Amino acid sequence: MRVVTWNLWWRFGPWEARQKAILESLRELDPDVVGMQEVWAAGEENLAQWLAGELGLHWAWAPSPAPERWQRRIGDATVGIGNAVLSRWPVVEQDMLRLPAPADLDDGRLALYARLATPAHEVPFFTTHLTSAPYASAVRCGQVTALAEFVARHRGDTPFPPVVTGDFNAWPDSDEIRLFGGYKTAPAVPRQVLIDAWEYADPTAPSATWDAANPYVAVGGEPSARIDYIHVGRPGPGGLGRVRTVRRAGDGPVDGVWPSDHAAVVAELAEVG
Repeated sequence: MRVVTWNLWWRFGPWEARQKAILESLRELDPDVVGMQEVWAAGEENLAQWLAGELGLHWAWAPSPAPERWQRRIGDATVGIGNAVLSRWPVVEQDMLRLPAPADLDDGRLALYARLATPAHEVPFFTTHLTSAPYASAVRCGQVTALAEFVARHRGDTPFPPVVTGDFNAWPDSDEIRLFGGYKTAPAVPRQVLIDAWEYADPTAPSATWDAANPYVAVGGEPSARIDYIHVGRPGPGGLGRVRTVRRAGDGPVDGVWPSDHAAVVAELAEVG
């Protein structure tokens, strides 16, 4: 099972040209399931719906309940923002969690759950987008605690482990990533372990998903970092859902256009135990 997570940078920058570059990147990756953040919707148009149609995939969408701060940044109150899932298999159940945040940082961040009905088993799949303020590690700790509880509620009795994707806006050694994983410190939910797929990566491979080599990032002068993740629960019977490979993708221009300010992460998970 090929899993992708990608923050699509909403309607920022040359978004119409980027939309085509995003499609071509995903077409080349040929994913089974994609967790996407900063997905736009305007009127009858929805980026996730369009991508699903072009790629022949099912889709699920969760709009932000409080998009106003985002809308003010581009001066357009008609454009929505949210998280979405694209899937090769039908979505048989979905739910949304608004992530907790203090009023001064609350811009409607959320987590989306989609249960995917593969021919062999159901997959509990999640995608999320945490608060981005550099100083807000404590807020993100509260958000990953709520997210971990959300995962536990929807884990169900399927043998396939939960898969959690998203832009966590946090470095790998941060309190919030350690807390969410639950194997380098006490877990947010007792006995629940969610392994960072990058633990299985080639240690020499480029890892930054927020990369100063990207011109959209370079203008801000921030250091490169890995802030986008695929987390997977402990493997099921016979190694079902174990991480086989993981790498970065979407990390260069397509016909001269960088698709997003984030690189994607791609992981191959074992479909048979």
